[in-house]
Amino acid sequence: MKIEIIERNYDVGIRLRTLLEKKIEKLNRYFQDTAIARVVCASEGKRFKLELTIKNKGNIYRSETYGENMYENIDIVLPKIERQIIKYYSKNRDKFKKNAMDVQSFEFIEEAPQNSEKTIYKHKVFDLDPILVEDAKEYLENLEHDFYVFLNAETGKVNVLYNRKDGELGLIECRY
Repeated sequence: MKIEIIERNYDVGIRLRTLLEKKIEKLNRYFQDTAIARVVCASEGKRFKLELTIKNKGNIYRSETYGENMYENIDIVLPKIERQIIKYYSKNRDKFKKNAMDVQSFEFIEEAPQNSEKTIYKHKVFDLDPILVEDAKEYLENLEHDFYVFLNAETGKVNVLYNRKDGELGLIECRY
């Protein structure tokens, strides 16, 4: 597995870099050599953000956390990623190493997560009227939803405005 470590307003020292590489390498047991792990270490005020994204054969496993200590963040992110891998494995065994799950224990979690088949509970259809991002912010706030889908009047593209866990807003622009 190739590991990329990116620093954003945070200096990843040799000790942390070595620990990150050592722990992430343990996930190699699930993947072929084509997997790429991207680690982003960032400082945002007094909080530290650790984001881990693993790409393997068209699949993406991603987890991020904020905390007061980057070393603690590692121990939060890795079990989340391993749960995602194990859940996905039961449905798509051909995208993993042979015998990846034949061992009796996992690297970062105690037991396998339970797979539950989700169904589409609700189906909505709505028209997209062109509006500005500023108007979409207002609609999102008034509707008290977690996201708002709209046609951006400036770009002509479908956008999703959403509430982030840190209290800020995120904007996704869809390409087609």
